[in-house]
Amino acid sequence: MKKTFPLTLPGKADPRVVESVKHELRKYVKRERRKPLPEGFTQWTFLCQAGPDRNSASSCALKGLGGIIDAVAHSGSREVYVEIIATPGLRERAPA
Repeated sequence: MKKTFPLTLPGKADPRVVESVKHELRKYVKRERRKPLPEGFTQWTFLCQAGPDRNSASSCALKGLGGIIDAVAHSGSREVYVEIIATPGLRERAPA
């Protein structure tokens, strides 16, 4: 998913718009995790980038995506660019 989301909409409170963006991203991740994995892989991994626009987007972990969206919204930007790419990966074992 490569998409630019507006952070302000007429007739809606800005915090509600930010939460709806986060909700849409959570739905996308859940949908991608339900897809069948290719042979030999154990989980989906997500490569994420987010920022005020496509050129200034920085790489981040999936867990940190909400914080970056909040930071962009608090900086006064009117939109946020989010890129999430699902790739098959292998689950690492916890150290003994």
